[in-house]
Amino acid sequence: MAKIDFFRVGDGDMTLVRFETGRTLLIDCNIRTAADDPDDSTADVAKQLKDILGRDSEGRPFVDAMLLSHPDEDHCRGLIRHFHLGKPVDYMKGSGKIIIREMWSSPVVFRRASTNHTLCDDANAWCTEARRRVNRFRDVGYGPENEKILILGEDINGKTDDLGSILVKIGETWNRVNGNIDSSFSALLIAPLKAKDDEEEELLSKNDSSTIARFKIAAGGITDACRFLTGGDAGVAVWERVWDRNKGSASENLGYDLLQAPHHCSWRSLSWDSWSEKGDNAKVSRAAREALGQARSGATIVASSKTITDDDADPPCIRAKREYLDILKGVSGTFTCVGDGGPDPLAYDIEPGGAKKRPAKAIAAAGLAPALVGAKPVSHG
Repeated sequence: MAKIDFFRVGDGDMTLVRFETGRTLLIDCNIRTAADDPDDSTADVAKQLKDILGRDSEGRPFVDAMLLSHPDEDHCRGLIRHFHLGKPVDYMKGSGKIIIREMWSSPVVFRRASTNHTLCDDANAWCTEARRRVNRFRDVGYGPENEKILILGEDINGKTDDLGSILVKIGETWNRVNGNIDSSFSALLIAPLKAKDDEEEELLSKNDSSTIARFKIAAGGITDACRFLTGGDAGVAVWERVWDRNKGSASENLGYDLLQAPHHCSWRSLSWDSWSEKGDNAKVSRAAREALGQARSGATIVASSKTITDDDADPPCIRAKREYLDILKGVSGTFTCVGDGGPDPLAYDIEPGGAKKRPAKAIAAAGLAPALVGAKPVSHG
């Protein structure tokens, strides 16, 4: 059975997708220092993750693939401490570190980040390892075991033109994990988009270079049992461009049963106006809302954030939550905040009829039925 788990990491992202074949994809990580402290009440998400993951022949925990949406600290925190980076032969036995069999990484994100932002140590470590793996591919002509990488999006000046089989271009789909074709999913690469000109390139930040992907996840012989849309911290400028590029095929390319609300339910993904400054006078971008509004019948929108309160905070933002609730109103959908429960992950089982929220232990004991999402598509043509 396919599954999606949203770990409770505060204002940050850490999502595990388990495909029907058993292969695993981790999207971002945010393992805070408090989560490693046994005397702290913060959920030990590293242990939760390792308890789920399989072990290889040497007893090492592994993910088949890991996607870093962009190099903000709240999307890669804990990478050095909990994941093995470097040559497989240098793995420290008994460390318990997680092997990343294949990295999914965008070169555009890091080029823009280095221009406009200082990267944290974990982000620099990811970037160094990504470059090492690309060089290994160039040296030997293939991705060696536990050193594979998939490059998401082309870089400028032909820098990625020689990457052939490990390059996915914008608008292309792929269905391979760790070098293997996997018929239990397909993914569409929607962003990061290339800048229109030099001026726009200078304005784009690492948030506006976040990887956006739409996954079709199979279950029980249904190839399209659940559509999952995730987009890191992509802001309003990107979602407007995504809409311009995809509005002719919006229900296919952007339609979702599960949406991970971008930037932890930030208003800045839906509007150019500041929520704290303008309040209810802040105007929503219609194009961005359309891009994020392609909810299918029974869809769920998940805010990977702390509890959302009615104040001027952003993220998470109460006004963004209201917009998402309005989007869901017409499709009988559900809005869920990861910060509203715990300590176990917010979890969904993907079944032929859609995605079922896995109830918490107390709810399961009470015999209450889980909610069904994504059972019937709604046309947005």
